[in-house]
Amino acid sequence: MRRKDVFSLAVAGLLLYMLGNWALPITDPVESNYAETAKEMIAAGDYVSPRIFGNYWYDKPILFYLELIGSFQLFGMTDFAARFFPAVFAVVGILMTYGFAARLYDRRTGLLSAVLLGVSVEYWYLGHAIITDMTLFVTVSASLMSFYAGYESGRVRYYYLAFAAAALAVLDKGPIGLALPGLVILIFLLWQRRLSMLCSIHMLGGLALFLVVTGLWYVPMYLLHGSDFLDTFLGVHNVLRATVSEHPRNNVWYYYLLVFLAGFFPWSLVVVPSCLRRLVKREVHLPSGARERFLLVWGVSVFAAFECMASKYMTYTFPYMMPLAVLMGRFFLAHETMFWRMAKGMGAAYLIALLTILPLATRNNSGQDIAKVLEQQSRPDTVVLTYGIRYPVSIAYYSSLCPQRLVSTQADIEKARPHKMSWTATNIMPFASIETMDRRADTLLVTDREHVKELGLKVPGYWKEVGSSSNYVVYRLDAEVPYDGHEEMTGRKSEASHGILETYLSGNRKNPQIP
Repeated sequence: MRRKDVFSLAVAGLLLYMLGNWALPITDPVESNYAETAKEMIAAGDYVSPRIFGNYWYDKPILFYLELIGSFQLFGMTDFAARFFPAVFAVVGILMTYGFAARLYDRRTGLLSAVLLGVSVEYWYLGHAIITDMTLFVTVSASLMSFYAGYESGRVRYYYLAFAAAALAVLDKGPIGLALPGLVILIFLLWQRRLSMLCSIHMLGGLALFLVVTGLWYVPMYLLHGSDFLDTFLGVHNVLRATVSEHPRNNVWYYYLLVFLAGFFPWSLVVVPSCLRRLVKREVHLPSGARERFLLVWGVSVFAAFECMASKYMTYTFPYMMPLAVLMGRFFLAHETMFWRMAKGMGAAYLIALLTILPLATRNNSGQDIAKVLEQQSRPDTVVLTYGIRYPVSIAYYSSLCPQRLVSTQADIEKARPHKMSWTATNIMPFASIETMDRRADTLLVTDREHVKELGLKVPGYWKEVGSSSNYVVYRLDAEVPYDGHEEMTGRKSEASHGILETYLSGNRKNPQIP
């Protein structure tokens, strides 16, 4: 390894992953959950129990929330702060890849592997995303790299580092933080016929260290919340996720193959055809060396483990990118001219996207703009509702408001409320029903253009548009206009509704003429 390489990779990584983050609003539906939870933990002064909308929230462990809290307290509650630690961990992951590949092979392999990883589409995306996966990537990778360093050198301190890193992974994402490294190590040792290593006193000592580190949070959480914590965190967000599909449309056998092709773009366009040609010519053989076996087991085990799970999601297989990047780096040693052209092209494309396309794309998936409209239009007693749209948690994050998700009946609310061992456990937002809605209250409603036509029909009352953004429209309920429960108010193209809307907007609100 060379200091010049480390410095160059760090500077390029910070530029690629930090530049423009201040212009990327927090998006729905995933990023906003993490940001709002950290915001509410700071407001409550509680740095142990994650909470959202005033309720305890057992979706993920504490580590990523602590990263957000620390960043918010350091930089203020800004978009840059929210994306700070994913970017930092992305750069750390690039440097780790360089160091590991250089240790296994040589400097050139390390450099190509690190650059290849850093400009791959999935890695670049997750280095900007406000989710737990980049932290999991670094901690799982650190665990496996430390184990192999101990296996190769015989120095036992690396085993303790491996268990400590696995503990951090479990504090970031749950049991998978230990299960993934454990599975890789088990299969590798079986292949190497060294399974007896697991009975080493140092392995037991590492396990004890793991239990101490993870117990710093898991024990207080169980003591504070008891079975509610276990049922929701372990039951719903781990066992249920593994056995019942959360995203049924993703349940196709080729899903992770597509994720691989897209995630490793542009490198997959070169590597995959080359591998297929070698496969057809029967030039592919199982490796005999320990380092190649370890990398192969690492990559394939992660892929296979998530392929067997019921729930499939694009980021689940992310931890396989480290070993596959090293193997691809070896491949591109024979194609360095092409490699550097591709890398420079991707780097330039990312920088252009950060300054042009991405700010618009994230804004279109965020409630930041509509939150400003709601803040301007609301009074202390205003009721804020959302209707017909995926609940935008970012509205709560970017404002002091807490919108209620509007459904038809109280029975619908009961069906949607969190239940044990059900995906309704993720419905932590406040609800309101149309049948109990107070039409005398000052009410603002957020919807999209598609559902505007239902105002006045499925959602009773006369509604006036008071603001909009690229993705949402805000309406205010006009309590002064009499409503008999049948007429349609806005959004339809029929002559009847168009007449009502014209009459209303022209100022004759007391007695609109219904044709």
